[in-house]
Amino acid sequence: MSETRGRGPRGPHGLGMAGAERAKDFRGSIGRILRYMGKYRFRLIGMLVFAVAGTVFSIVGPKILGKATTELFNGLVAKIGGTGSINFARIAQILLFTLGLYVCSALFSFIQGFIMTGISNDVTYSLRKDISKKINRLPLNYYESRTTGEILSRVTNDVDTLQSSLNQSITQLVTSVTTLVGVFVMMLSINVWMTLAALLILPISMGIIGTVMQRSQKFFRNQQKYLGEVNGQIEEVYGGHTVIRVFNKEEDVVDAFEQVNKELYRSAWKSQFFSGIMMPVMQFIGNLGYVAVAILGGFLVIKDAIEVGDIQSFFQYIRNFTQPIQQIAQVTNMLQSAAAASERVFEFLDEKEEDQTAEHPVSTEGLCGNVTFDHVSFGYDPEQVIIHDFSASVKDGQKIAIVGPTGAGKTTMVKLLMRYYDVNRGSIRIDDHDVREFNRGELRDLFGMVLQDTWLFSGTIMENIRYGRLDATDEEVIEAAKAAHVHKFIMQQPGGYQMVLNEETSNISQGQKQLLTIARALLADNRILILDEATSSVDTRTETQIQKAMDALMEGRTSFVIAHRLSTIRDADLILVMKDGDIVEQGSHEALMKKGGFYAGLYNSQFERTEEIA
Repeated sequence: MSETRGRGPRGPHGLGMAGAERAKDFRGSIGRILRYMGKYRFRLIGMLVFAVAGTVFSIVGPKILGKATTELFNGLVAKIGGTGSINFARIAQILLFTLGLYVCSALFSFIQGFIMTGISNDVTYSLRKDISKKINRLPLNYYESRTTGEILSRVTNDVDTLQSSLNQSITQLVTSVTTLVGVFVMMLSINVWMTLAALLILPISMGIIGTVMQRSQKFFRNQQKYLGEVNGQIEEVYGGHTVIRVFNKEEDVVDAFEQVNKELYRSAWKSQFFSGIMMPVMQFIGNLGYVAVAILGGFLVIKDAIEVGDIQSFFQYIRNFTQPIQQIAQVTNMLQSAAAASERVFEFLDEKEEDQTAEHPVSTEGLCGNVTFDHVSFGYDPEQVIIHDFSASVKDGQKIAIVGPTGAGKTTMVKLLMRYYDVNRGSIRIDDHDVREFNRGELRDLFGMVLQDTWLFSGTIMENIRYGRLDATDEEVIEAAKAAHVHKFIMQQPGGYQMVLNEETSNISQGQKQLLTIARALLADNRILILDEATSSVDTRTETQIQKAMDALMEGRTSFVIAHRLSTIRDADLILVMKDGDIVEQGSHEALMKKGGFYAGLYNSQFERTEEIA
């Protein structure tokens, strides 16, 4: 059960693209996905062989059926003229042979479809696996600069679009091209003049297809754009529906959604309209081709240039000739979707990663919790520095409180300490080793965190606490829960430690969730602790319980406590007072109060507000 919500800088209507717009680099995207499929080259070759074989068998069928028609026509003429009869045995032999061809064609088509389905599933499985690994290697600023919906779109919509497009387009393209070439050859074998007459419809068909596609693509792009905006609105409205109701903004939200939804409707209607008119127009042009061939074929039969059965075969070939042209046009749209989806997926996979390993990494074995901030300077944008010159020395086992107004840089310092970001100037050292000398994963193993936003996943209480150390025994989990003062509460729940936490678990308060995360941190037994506003969203009584649990958690460990409630950090060994990215004061609570400076002003203002509320 996750209590956190995706956030991004794009405001209330951030985009979450669905991933079927036109690719920026069609050839490059298709080429890259084909290279990615290279590991399945032997299966692809097998698929191509079966696809071509199945198509060839179906192409030969109409000409052989024409022989049956000719046999029937000649026999009927001979019977009427009294010179012979219909050879039904010969006709049956031709029909059975044709049936065998169609059965083989269907079998080969089934096999190629089975192989291609496996390939597309394997490709998407591999892509999702690569994306899953990539997610853990991306820097924090990637997630802070995008909405959750946009990132999830890469894993879900784009990969699904790629799978369906690949599964349909590749085999369809192979069979359509094979059919087009094969039918053309068979038409030539029947009669060149009839073939030329049928080919007159090609330039007309291609012109119509090109015009429709050119006009419809901008509407498809707009459709995907507004679909992304709709997805983004739904995601954020669902996540913040409580706040929307509190401020009576339901009508505003509906109006904003309706505006984007209308744009989506308009673009979708236009794009589907242009796609929809292609088929009836192509059918009309195809019928004109039938008329031309029928007239010319009748004339050639009269001249004994061709047989009657050849006209029947030729009509079937005309139909089979126009169909692959339409299918290729449809495949082009599917390939555009596949290219756009793969482009977005590979764009994600190509994002710059964090350097997970150092060139000569320092081992974390035997390290204590001595931390030194040496003239640290940092800005998320190098041109806008928010931490100017931060210096502090922390001894092993000390409790350090970081206080200051919102935006002072308190949480930023924690992010720098854990190397979510690297400092611009200066250094942060643990036991005289620069944090940049550690492998990131090993460095973060030194830290345990308890945040204001609790994070519990869908699973049992036992599993959620054990998440801190997966090899912990049940007894160790229970001991951690007791130390966090949450064991009694757990035992009062139905199922105790085996109770499943999910979105419907409404009987667990925010404070109780926080105690579970503290038990998790206790079990992890990290050398350095970071407590970021861990009691800011609970009542005073619950805060006392959490404070006791945190005292047990911090015992013997170096602890960094970020707090707005200054009454909770009076016993800190060192209080760092931050303002505008700099330490303006530091010392114990008593020393800072005697000084009567910025900290004393903050503390007294909180005390006065408490008295007013009381």
